[in-house]
Amino acid sequence: MGKTKRVMLPVTEVDLTVIKYNASQIEAPHITGLALKLFVMLVELPLIGSLILSYLKKQNKINEMLRDTVIPEPPMFRPEFLPQEPESGVVFLKEDEKSEDRVEIATRCLPQYDSANNLGSDSTPFRYWKIRDYAYSYRSKITTPSMVAEHVICAIEESSNTKPATLMLISFDPEDVRKQASASTQRFEEGKPLSILDGIFVAIKDDIDCYPYPSNGGTTWLHEVHSVKKDAVSVSRLRRCGAILVGKANMHELGMGTTGVNPNYGSARNPHDLKRYTGGSSSGPAAIVASGICSAALGTDGGGSIRVPSSLCGVIGLKTTYGRTDIKGSLCDGATVTVIGPIASNVEDIILIYAAILGSSRDDKISLHPSTPCLPDLSLHENTSVVGGLRLGKYTEWFNDVFSPDISNKCEDALNLFSETYACKVVEIVIPELDEMQTAHVVSYGSEAAASLMPDLQDGKGKKLTLDSRVNFALFNTFTSSDYVAAQRLRRRIMYYHTELFKNVDVIVTPTTGMTAPLIPESALKSGESNLNVTANLMRFSLAANLLGFPAISVPVGYDKQGLPIGLQIIGGPWCEASILRMAAAFEGLRMETKQPASYFDILKKV
Repeated sequence: MGKTKRVMLPVTEVDLTVIKYNASQIEAPHITGLALKLFVMLVELPLIGSLILSYLKKQNKINEMLRDTVIPEPPMFRPEFLPQEPESGVVFLKEDEKSEDRVEIATRCLPQYDSANNLGSDSTPFRYWKIRDYAYSYRSKITTPSMVAEHVICAIEESSNTKPATLMLISFDPEDVRKQASASTQRFEEGKPLSILDGIFVAIKDDIDCYPYPSNGGTTWLHEVHSVKKDAVSVSRLRRCGAILVGKANMHELGMGTTGVNPNYGSARNPHDLKRYTGGSSSGPAAIVASGICSAALGTDGGGSIRVPSSLCGVIGLKTTYGRTDIKGSLCDGATVTVIGPIASNVEDIILIYAAILGSSRDDKISLHPSTPCLPDLSLHENTSVVGGLRLGKYTEWFNDVFSPDISNKCEDALNLFSETYACKVVEIVIPELDEMQTAHVVSYGSEAAASLMPDLQDGKGKKLTLDSRVNFALFNTFTSSDYVAAQRLRRRIMYYHTELFKNVDVIVTPTTGMTAPLIPESALKSGESNLNVTANLMRFSLAANLLGFPAISVPVGYDKQGLPIGLQIIGGPWCEASILRMAAAFEGLRMETKQPASYFDILKKV
């Protein structure tokens, strides 16, 4: 007798009224230190390793979903989107116009700037300095980019030398920062700043090319096989706007984890509690923004890698629609789940950075047919009524599946306040096959990562990876071509469910993460750790946006009982960045509780 196959109903025949939520847990050990070294030795042995990984896959029903199931849908090898109706209350941008011109249009979409209120006497609650605060200070000759550069350099050096040290940047050249700042200062003296981003300090994640720095992706060796000869497309667009690029920000090695630990260089720490993780893999970008050193940073997001650390660090992170930003010149070039996006302390700064970097690649324009990019016009009085017309989808059982009840309670309170303030309608929804979505994502992400690095890993570089990365690649290398195709069949099913949902709701709301910032085990700093339960808790709500290519944003909505930040995630339909940015700005307008991080640098000194 052959093995019994599970046969899935065609996706169009699934009855959503009988769907039961399955609060499943990842079955895998938490290992660090010497035990992790031993575990890596075992999983890399041909026979024993195969048995261990087969057991773990069986425990988590991976083969059951991929090999023992008949999936009737054809595969979807990258996100496919239906044509979208234009959003209301927006200003349209041209992808092919100069980035500085898009930023100028974005500036006009923001509420009127009040210098007296923003730069006046000390006020409570705490708030971060905004890009327009710096721009006003430069134009009013209160300070100069060169003066601010000295504060930035001192803060970066201080954070690296304190105990415990928090390494936010992997590559950093103070003289290059001074050179960029001097050129910006001269432009202001001549009355010719390039844009409102001129003189604004921005960090670039270590998997995005920023000449002349190497791109190591958090490894010790990738520069040997990946030479950087020019900026990535997104970085070049920022540079044309006058942004000062401070260096390459730390990250979880090759994006292979969600905590941000990096034994190769030292780990970025959470500015709200230096004993805790920032989240990853964009750990350095989130930490340097949350600490007040940089106004913004660029990260990459393949499974929540922008939104997770933004949530844990109490800042805002935008994952754009797949294909909205050009990922050429980054280590994720060619991936089908990963994008480049901004991290900033407030929504208007996200809008300005997003306007600068957006623009699809030539290939994506041909294959994805992107809708015309647009921004919410937050300068209009009618903006409130547009927000009030939004329909918010909430899958309550999923929403409440968190490690700490503080998260769901705080997100629920924020959502209730939002719906009451703006008279929004919250619509109860059901999303089937969430376990299948998780499996489809890990197979898609893992297979693509392994394929992109296969020649180097087989050439001996794999032994130079951190221990947790080696565990991940050992797993990824067990996925077969048929596993990958099965995952893409599941992707089409999950896309169908969400496409149907977006006919009845405008956005989907969830907590950003299922837990707040975890403590850093001392042994993990030296050898890393493998804790897939923490990974699952941190990534629980983020995967749909990556697998399906939807835009999503994390916005802070408060703190847990330990004072750790909590984020709310807003997922939009394809190309609907304007809707989620508008909603994020409206949440921000509710004046949610804000606290100054324990490790904070007041870069823009008031005079």
